[in-house]
Amino acid sequence: MRIFTIPSSRPFLDALAKGILDRAGDDPRTLGDFIILLPTRRACRSLREAFLRLSGGRPMLLPRMNPIGDLDEESAELWEDGLAIDLPPAIPALDRRLLLARLIMARADSPVPPDQAAWLAADLARLLDQVQTEGLGFDRLATLAPDDLAKHWQVTLDFLKLVTEHWPAILAERGEVDPAERRNRLLGLRTESWLKRPPAGPVIAAGSTGSIPATAALLKAVAGLPQGAVVLPGLDQEMDDEGWDAIDESHPQFGLKKLIGGFGLARRDVAPWPASETERDRSILIRETLRPAATTEAWQHLESVPAAALEGLKRIDSRAPDEEAATIAIILRQTLETPGRTAALVTPDRGLARRVASSLARWGVEVDDSAGRPLAETAVGAFLRLATSLAAEQVGPLSLLALLKHPLAAGQADRRLLRALELLALRGPRPAAGFEGLRAAASPHGAELTGWLERVGALAAPFLSLMTSDLAVLPDLIDAHIGFVEGLAAADGSPGADILWRHDDGEAAASFLEEARAATAGFPPIAGRHYPRLFEALMADRVVRPRYGSHPRLSIWGPLEARLQCADTMILAGLNEGTWPAEPAADPWMSRPMRQAFGLPSPERRIGLAAHDFAQLLAGPEVVLSRAARVEGAPTVPSRWLLRLDTVLARVGARLEEPPAWADWAQALDRPERVAAIAPPSPRPPVEARPRKLRVSEIGLWMTDPYAIYARHILKLRPLDPLEADPGAADRGTIIHSALSGFLEEIGGDLPEDSLARLLDHGQRAFGEIIAYPGVRAFWWPRFVRIAEWFVDREIQRRHRGLTPAATEIAGNMMIGAPAGRFALTARADRIDRDGDGGLVIIDYKTGAVPSAGDMAQGYSPQLPLEAAMAREGGFGAALEGEVAGLEHWRLTGNRPAGEIKQVKVKDVPLPELIEGARSGFAALVARFDDPATPYLSFPRPAYAPRFSDYAHLARVQEWSSGPEGGEA
Repeated sequence: MRIFTIPSSRPFLDALAKGILDRAGDDPRTLGDFIILLPTRRACRSLREAFLRLSGGRPMLLPRMNPIGDLDEESAELWEDGLAIDLPPAIPALDRRLLLARLIMARADSPVPPDQAAWLAADLARLLDQVQTEGLGFDRLATLAPDDLAKHWQVTLDFLKLVTEHWPAILAERGEVDPAERRNRLLGLRTESWLKRPPAGPVIAAGSTGSIPATAALLKAVAGLPQGAVVLPGLDQEMDDEGWDAIDESHPQFGLKKLIGGFGLARRDVAPWPASETERDRSILIRETLRPAATTEAWQHLESVPAAALEGLKRIDSRAPDEEAATIAIILRQTLETPGRTAALVTPDRGLARRVASSLARWGVEVDDSAGRPLAETAVGAFLRLATSLAAEQVGPLSLLALLKHPLAAGQADRRLLRALELLALRGPRPAAGFEGLRAAASPHGAELTGWLERVGALAAPFLSLMTSDLAVLPDLIDAHIGFVEGLAAADGSPGADILWRHDDGEAAASFLEEARAATAGFPPIAGRHYPRLFEALMADRVVRPRYGSHPRLSIWGPLEARLQCADTMILAGLNEGTWPAEPAADPWMSRPMRQAFGLPSPERRIGLAAHDFAQLLAGPEVVLSRAARVEGAPTVPSRWLLRLDTVLARVGARLEEPPAWADWAQALDRPERVAAIAPPSPRPPVEARPRKLRVSEIGLWMTDPYAIYARHILKLRPLDPLEADPGAADRGTIIHSALSGFLEEIGGDLPEDSLARLLDHGQRAFGEIIAYPGVRAFWWPRFVRIAEWFVDREIQRRHRGLTPAATEIAGNMMIGAPAGRFALTARADRIDRDGDGGLVIIDYKTGAVPSAGDMAQGYSPQLPLEAAMAREGGFGAALEGEVAGLEHWRLTGNRPAGEIKQVKVKDVPLPELIEGARSGFAALVARFDDPATPYLSFPRPAYAPRFSDYAHLARVQEWSSGPEGGEA
C-alpha cells in the first residue's frame, strides 16, 4: 500500500499539487490522466487554484478532481462509467422531513402539532444519517433498552419504529433512498469497480481522515491500486509510543490512527509526501499541547520548547464579542496593506463572523461568511416571517407596523398614511382584531386612510382567510403567502415577484418556497394557526451563500470549510469552551450506553474531529488565537486547547509573542479625538411663552423636573401611548376614581344595604369594554372587588364618626398675583368630606405610591396642601369654603389589605402652617419662573428627581448626568 502524509506545518493543497506536478513531469498531457479524490468541493476548487499558482500561468490540462465527502447529484455524475446510473435517487431533504413529520403526526398515542413534528422529523433525519453513515441497521434497536433502563428509553425505542417499520416502505414506494445510504452505495460501487478494473492512470485520495466507513473502505482500495496513493493530513509520526497508545476519541490523531489501523499498517509504514518538508518546530508545541490526558505527566519532564515554535503565534483576549470582532477586522484590514498577502478568519461562531464582516464594511471591504447566512435572517426571509406573524396575530399593531415598515413593503405601504394610522389608531389599547377592526378605528380620521387600509386588507384577505381556517391545505397556504408578499412588494408598475426574488436571498427564498410547495402536496390539512411556526421550522436550516462580490484575499470560514485551506494569516476565533469545541449535543433518541451498544460513535468523536481541525490550523506560519472573556454579560471559560497551551507554556516558562496594538487600534476607531462633557439643558424661553396656568398635580413636577413642564407646555410635546397598551395598567387609576365617585354621587349621604353590589355595578360600567380583556378580567377586576369591599367598610366607619362626603371629582381653581401677571392653579379634587364640626377633609385616591411627609413639607409633593389652600379661599365654590381639618391619602391597591388611609401629618408642622407654606412656596415658584433668566432645568435636584420621566431622553439625561457638568444645579 502507498500511504503518505503531509505534516500539518505545510500548506496541504500546495504540497499536494507540487508533488503531483513533480510526478507528472514536463508532459502537460500526463496530468490529465490523474484522478484526485478530495474531501469537499471547496477543496477541489482550492486545489485548482494551487495548480494555477504553481504553474505560473502556464496552460495545463488539470487532473480530474472529485469530492468524496459531500457528494450530491451533480458531483456524483462526475464519476465516470455511469457508476450511479442504476442507483435510486436520494430523497430531497425537505420531502424527507415532511414525510417523517407526517409519520410522527399520525401516531395516535402522541399527537403533536405540525411545527413540533417538523422539528422532531429533523432530529429523526439526523439519526437516519448517522446510522446509515456508520453502515448500521435498525434491526438491533429492540435489544438496546433492557428492563433496567429508564422507561423513557422504552418509549423512545417504541417511537423509533417509525424508521424501522414504516420508513423503508415509504422509500421503496417512492423509488428513493436516504442521502447517506446513496453515498454509501456510490462509494461502495466505486470501491468494487476499481478493485475489479483499476484505472489506467494514477489515483490519489488526499486530505480525508476516513471518518465515514464507506470512505475508509474506498481509501483502502485506492491505497492498494497499482498507481494509487493515499495522502493523509497531518499524521503525527513523532509522538512517543506511550502517547500514541493512549489516544482516545477526543484526540486529533484518533481518526488517523483508526484509519491506518484498519489498513493493517503502523505509523512507520506511512511515508512523507515527496513534496513535503519535515515538520516545523510548531508541531512540537502542538503535540505537547494536545497530548492524551493519560500521559500528561510527561509535562513534568518538559524543559523547553523551541523558540521557533512560538514565532508568529499570538493570542488576543477581548472583553466582549464586539471588541473581538473589531480587533479581528483590524487584523484582516492590515493584511491588505501588503500586496498579495492573504488572511482568513476561522470560527464556528456565526454571530462573530457576521460582526467581523460588518466591521470590515466600514472600509468598503466585502467579505462573506462561507458557511452562509440563515435565510430567516435575510431581508426576504424576515419579510416572509413578518407576513406570517401578521396573520397569526390577527393584524396586531406591532406585527402590522413591523411588516409595513419593512423596505420590501414600500410598494403598498404609504409612509404618510402608515404614520397617520400609527398615531391615530394604533397607539393605546389594541383595536379589534383583523383589518375590520383597523378600519373601524381609522374611520373617524378620513376616507383616504380607510381606503388605503381596504387595499392592503384586500391583498391579505386570501392569506388571512386560510390562516383562520381549521383545515387548510399547505400548498394553498404557501401560494396565498407568496401572493400576499408579492402584492405588498409591487411598486411603480413592477410586479412584486421582480422586486422580491431578484437578489441572492430572494433567489434562495423562491427556491425554498417552490420546494416547499411541491413537498407539501400530500401533507394532511392543518389548522391555519400552525402555519407560521411550521414555516419557520422548515426554513430554519436554509442558508444563503452569495455567489460573488467577496474580497479575493480575505476569507471567513467555518472549521469544516477551513479543512485543507491555508492563508498567510490564520485567525482562530471564538475559542471558548462550548463554542470551539462545541458542547456535545444531547441525543434525543439514545443514551450513551445505547449509542455504544448500537455502534454509533460517542459525542467525543466530534470533539476529536474538531481538535484535528484546530491542530491543522494552529500549525500555520502566522496564527492569531482569539476569544472573548464575556459573552452576553456572562464570563466564559477558555477553550480546553487554550488552557492546555497555557499549561505547557507556563511549565517551560515561555510566552507567546506580544501582539501588536490591534485592540487599541480597534477601540481608537470609535473613540472621539476628545470627550467634552456637556451641560444639562437650560432653556430660557421668553416670559410671554411660559405657561400662565398649571394643574395642581403638575406643581411637584415643576419643582423636581422643570424641563418636563417646558417640553409639555411650551414645546407642546406629548408622549405617545405605547402600542397595544395594557388598558388595565394604563387606565386603572381613572377607572377606580370613576367607579368610586359615581357610587358616592348615586347614594348621597346614606349608605344603602346593597352598597357593595351598587359599587361593583359602577365598577362594571367604569371598566366598560376593557373588562373583556383576559388580563384585566383575571388581574384587575379581582383587585377592584377587594377595593370595593374595603371601601364600603370604611364608609360605614366614617359615617359612624360623623364624616360624610360633601363632593367628589370637583373642579377648583385659585388665582395668585405674580410679577408677569395673574397665574391660575387648577385642580380636580378626588373627594372632599365634612366632619362633625363642619371642617373639610380633602382626600386623594392613590393607586400607586403615596408621597412622604418630608416631600410634602419641602414642597416636592404639594398637591393636597395646595388643594387645601384652594378650598380655604373658596376655590371649590362657596359651599365648600371653610377651614381644612385634615388631609388624607387613600392608597387603593387591591392587595391585602386592599386599601390604607394615610393622614398627612408633618412632624412639628401644624396643618394650617403646612397649607400656608405650600401656598407661599407656590407663589415664590411662580415668581421665580416669571424671571426670564430662570431656566427650565432637567432634574435640578437629583435626589428628588421623579422616578419616571417622559422627557428624560429629550433632555439627554444619560449624556450629561455622569459628567463634570452634571449634578445639582
